Amino acid sequence: MNVCYMLRCADGSLYTGWTNDLEKRLRAHSAGRGGKYTRSRLPVTLVYVEECATRQEAMSREWHVKRLPKPEKEELAARGGQKKEG
Repeated sequence: MNVCYMLRCADGSLYTGWTNDLEKRLRAHSAGRGGKYTRSRLPVTLVYVEECATRQEAMSREWHVKRLPKPEKEELAARGGQKKEG
């Protein structure tokens, strides 16, 4: 399953990424191996997940979410995400 996801870092910032194994990726982030950005901002909490039909769709969605203004990202985080049929 390919997903675009957002994490809330300990400093309140949001990190956006994509993966095809969410549980493994979350373990990596929590262990400080998920990404340079989150490594210094632990702990992190999953706040948004959006299932995508393909790897390319997940990568595209990540790209678009990263470019949203902070208030729009916060709105997505408040909703928690959506499941896409594919």
